[in-house]
Amino acid sequence: MAQMDRKTYWREVRKRTAWLLVIWFIVGYVLSIFLVEPLNTLKIAGVPMGFWMAQQGSIMIFILLILAYAIMMGKLDRAAGVEEDAGTTAPPSQAH
Repeated sequence: MAQMDRKTYWREVRKRTAWLLVIWFIVGYVLSIFLVEPLNTLKIAGVPMGFWMAQQGSIMIFILLILAYAIMMGKLDRAAGVEEDAGTTAPPSQAH
């Protein structure tokens, strides 16, 4: 598999990060703050969805976004040939 160049790699990193930030903004702000009243008309287990999104949903989505970022960056690093092998990184005391 051909490795991608540095410019392509960082363009992909920025693009993927931007998409995840857009999702975070929509869930964290739009659904949890701006659209809370319309969402409160829906119920999840007897709890208004707007309240649920602000209290639980946005946190769960944030954790899923972190997981998605780690998986996507791992795949991108492998495709670019810059992944870290276990045991090739220096321990913290020898990093400097």
